[in-house]
Amino acid sequence: MNTINILEKFGQFEEHWTPKIIGELNGQYVKLAKLKDDFVWHSHEEEDELFMVFKGTLIMEFRDRVETIKEGETLVVPRRIEHFPRTENGEEVWVLLFEPRETKHTGEVDFERAVNDQRWI
Repeated sequence: MNTINILEKFGQFEEHWTPKIIGELNGQYVKLAKLKDDFVWHSHEEEDELFMVFKGTLIMEFRDRVETIKEGETLVVPRRIEHFPRTENGEEVWVLLFEPRETKHTGEVDFERAVNDQRWI
């Protein structure tokens, strides 16, 4: 049991759309990611995802609406809901994620930037 300085952890990597694991609880990984520009439409058949924005503004598109998540705000994307995370105007966004250990980065969507072998920092 150790205290984790989240801002210090964000300082340990530069890659975008490459989540890093910082903790684990009840079968869930706690991850950090830096996001920039567009990702890919995808869903997760069995897992919900929690996005908490630490820096910037995350845009989460759904087939029927768009949500804007600002610093200090959280969004839970329910399982099976297709979503398209992105940022605007080249902004880098920092997020904390809660996901079950078995969650694939882009669900069943084959995407060249998907990172399913995520590492601990």
